[in-house]
This record gives sequence, structure tokens and C-alpha cells, in this order.
Amino acid sequence: MAQHAETTSAGSPTGIRPFHYKASDTDLAELKRRIKSTRWPEKEGVDDDSQGVQLATMQQLAKYWAESYDWRKIEARLESLPQFITNIDDLDIHFIHVKSKHENALPIIVTHGWPGSIIEQLKIIEPLTDPTAHGGTADDAFHVVIPSMPGYGFSERPGKIGWDPAHIAIAWDVLMKRLGYDKYVAQGGDWGAIVTDYLGAQAPAGLLGIHSNMPGILTPELSGALASGGTPAEKLTAEEQEAWDRLKFVWTKGIGYGFQLGLRPQTMYGQADSPIGLAAYFLDHDQRSYRLIARVFDGKTEGLTRDDILDNITITWLTNTFVSGAKLYWENKAGFFDIKGVKVPTAISSFPDELYPVPRSWAEKAYPKLIHYNRMPKGGHFAAWEQPKAFVEELRAGLRSLRT
Repeated sequence: MAQHAETTSAGSPTGIRPFHYKASDTDLAELKRRIKSTRWPEKEGVDDDSQGVQLATMQQLAKYWAESYDWRKIEARLESLPQFITNIDDLDIHFIHVKSKHENALPIIVTHGWPGSIIEQLKIIEPLTDPTAHGGTADDAFHVVIPSMPGYGFSERPGKIGWDPAHIAIAWDVLMKRLGYDKYVAQGGDWGAIVTDYLGAQAPAGLLGIHSNMPGILTPELSGALASGGTPAEKLTAEEQEAWDRLKFVWTKGIGYGFQLGLRPQTMYGQADSPIGLAAYFLDHDQRSYRLIARVFDGKTEGLTRDDILDNITITWLTNTFVSGAKLYWENKAGFFDIKGVKVPTAISSFPDELYPVPRSWAEKAYPKLIHYNRMPKGGHFAAWEQPKAFVEELRAGLRSLRT
């Protein structure tokens, strides 16, 4: 199975090349064959999701994936967008680049996370680039750049080590400058938030500020207490205690995949090979996200759709990027939730079903130039994907003061 079946790109290796992708009929047929041939385990021995992704959810997903899902729909959506490849530090980086018709639009680079891809950000492109058609004004316009992280989706899989979040952040500044943007802002969630924090800490010339929906807020003392299973030495407010309790649950019971991939990502041959193995691993990102996802396979329609979820899983299987994407956990040497030393103006949106709520007091310590803070009424870890309207409104409001 080729990494980029029926892919075309043309131009010099150090320039910016158009990118097109069409999955082969052979690969799509093989995908469905494997789904239908899944060897299922027994049902979980409990009546809840405490043992992991439930058998009924996975069998409902598999039935829809094999019998009704159509990859060609999302493929056509992607083909309708301007996509490109450029080589940075000897690695081909894929990105979407949609320019606004509004002359004074603010350039923004938006970074996805794991288990993710550019699929997560597709719903926010039109409202950001064409705000007058989506409840905003011309002054709200953005030029939007959405890269695939190294080893994810259509970006090249690194053959050498060294592509950690700080390196990716450096590459993103190169990308924006290569596109002609001498002033820009950055946004991210999940790994994208960590990459964006590093970009804010590096503070390259032209970076006006950042927005995060999963900010790094733990001091070294709090991070040490979390990792050791201890308790904070400082007295916590009610808001801080809520965040601490959620973080402790996530750390001890919610992100086992993070420790596993951080130690032995190359071992994950089964997930790379099996569509159902891949899907189950992706669904089990965290308990709150899993419940938001599982509900759509029970017939509920709020937030993400079945196609949303399967688009993201399918792009990973077709491009064979499960293991290469997982290696980002191995590359990372810093705490997921730690303060990264951001120096630039920062906007933060805290969604209630994120891994942890963000206390304003911790946000102010972590981001000395905090320009916007808002606790949202609804939304989870995949905010741009699940609550695109609210997410876009937060980007507009949070970054408005940085427009020049």
C-alpha cells in the first residue's frame, strides 16, 4: 500500500508545489475487506466504558465504515482546496493554504493534534477566510494555513529522529515566511497547542501572538507533583482544585496511550495494519472525547458526525501514518501540560470537556501577555472540529487586538 497513492506534485523540491491526492480503488477495496474480516474479541465485562472502547460501538462503526461510508466525499472536499507541498529541513511538508478575498486579512497557521489530521480544521476555513458570509465583518478575515504535521497524513514520514514539537515550531515559521507572511498568528490544540506554545516561546520575528485551546499551564512544582502522584504544596482555589482533579484523572487513567507511544511507538504494527485496531485506538483518546464520539454511533447527531470520525481515521490508514504520527510522543521530552515560556501575546479558550479546565490564575502565570481568556459553555478536546462556530468566534475575538 503506497503512502501517497495516485499523488501528484510538481516543481522544485525547495519551492512550493501543488499537491493532489486520489486514493486507489485497490486500497479502498482492501480497507473494506479488512474491516469485514475483523476478528472480534468478547464483549467488555462491565456495563460502562471503564475497560475501554465498547464492543457495540466498534461494531456499529465497522458496519457503517464497510457498508455506507464513502471516502470519495472527503477526498473531493480536500481536492476543492488549494493544497501544497514544500520541503523544510529535508522533509516534505503538506499544507492547505486558503487566502481571503479581504485585503487586510490576518495570516494564521493552525496546527492539528493526535489522533488527528487536517480533517479537524476543515470546518473553520470558510468562516475564517470569508467572514462576511459567516456572521462576521471584513475586519475578521484570516488567510489560513493548515499544515499536516511531519509523519501525519500527506506530510512525509521522517526517516531520522529530531522532529519534536520545538523543531516543528521552527519549521512553521519557515513555512509562513516562505509564503510571504512577515506578520502572522498561530493556533493549536492537542499537539498543535504544544507546537504553538513552542512557537510562542521561540517568538520569531513576525509572530504577533497565539491562540490555544489546550494551553500549557503547569509550573515545575505542579508538574512534578502530578508526575509523582503527589499533591500540590500550594493551597488551591476551587477553580484550581477542579483543574487539578481533572489533570490527575487524565494522568493516571486517561492517557495510557501517551505513555505507551512515548516509550515504544514502533511496536504498534497491529494498529498500522488493522483498520479496526486503528479506529479503536483513535477513539480512546480520553474518556470525555470517547463519549462525545461514541454517541454518534448510537444515532445522536450533535457535534461530530460518523463521517467526520471516519474521515480522520481513514486518512491515517490510507497514508499508513499511524506509527510515524505516534513517534511524536517518543520525540517529545517535555511535560504535555507544562508551561513552555511563551513570550508573545496569547489568547486562551477553555472548553468544558477538554482534558482539563484552565483556571484564569494559572493562565496568567503561564502566559505573561495574556490578552484574552474565556471559559466556553460547550465543547471538548476537538473544539475546531466539534464546535466550529464557537471556535471561530473565539479566534476572531481573541486575536482581534493583534491586527495592525
